[in-house]
Amino acid sequence: MTLESLRDKAKAFRAAHEGSVLVLPNAWDAGSAAVIERAGAPAIATTSGGVSWALGQGDGQRLSRAEMVAAVRRIAAAVTVPVSADIEGGYGAAPADVAATVSAVVEAGAAGVNLEDSIAGTLNLFAPSDQAERLRAAREAAAAAGLPELVINARTDVYLFGVGAPEGRLDDVLARAAAYAEAGADCLFVPGLVDLEVLRGLTAAAPIPVAAMAGPGAPSVSELADVGVRRVTVGTAIAQAAYTLAERAAAEMLTKGTYAELGQSLDFGTLNALFGR
Repeated sequence: MTLESLRDKAKAFRAAHEGSVLVLPNAWDAGSAAVIERAGAPAIATTSGGVSWALGQGDGQRLSRAEMVAAVRRIAAAVTVPVSADIEGGYGAAPADVAATVSAVVEAGAAGVNLEDSIAGTLNLFAPSDQAERLRAAREAAAAAGLPELVINARTDVYLFGVGAPEGRLDDVLARAAAYAEAGADCLFVPGLVDLEVLRGLTAAAPIPVAAMAGPGAPSVSELADVGVRRVTVGTAIAQAAYTLAERAAAEMLTKGTYAELGQSLDFGTLNALFGR
């Protein structure tokens, strides 16, 4: 992929945040990305959990930068739509670590990144000012790599980790939103928050578009859009479903000797043709 074509993808991805709600089913390898694109997704968001599982690791910033970049490269090569890379906490605490990671994923073909404010191996978060410096380093690294259009989705884990008193979490997120936006973030991602009224207040006050993580039991995409959410992902949920099907199909074969669980699969030719580019 040329830098010019990547810039076009990043511009298209950026523009997609300006219209109706952007739905990004999460992929974890080239095959899942290809079928998600085939289903009509305008872009692909990776999931660090799914990528980690496929590489034999647990989620939670246990991958190396090189492992994550290699996965992003394979995914970007398998699809024609923009790819947003989940770079977890940036593979190092220092702004220079984040910059190195952003430079690497841009070279691998990413049009966007997802950068979280949790500290690897803990349930603690970077101070807003420290995370802002890390986001600023990401923005500067993207520009230095020739991709100033890179879409930076700033993830905060205030709700996911239950940081602080419940009544103070919205104010904490809003303070982080202001600091992160000033540092160059394009979106604010708040996993763990699916309360529609809280989201309504957040989207009304946040200086940048708000992204939510949904899944079984969460409000629908249309309900999230109605309260102002502009971007919806599902994290590891699709990967979980795929692995669950693998377990069910294997159990059926081993216990019954039948194959009913495999009856709704895409046919071999359809899947194989996705990789003929």
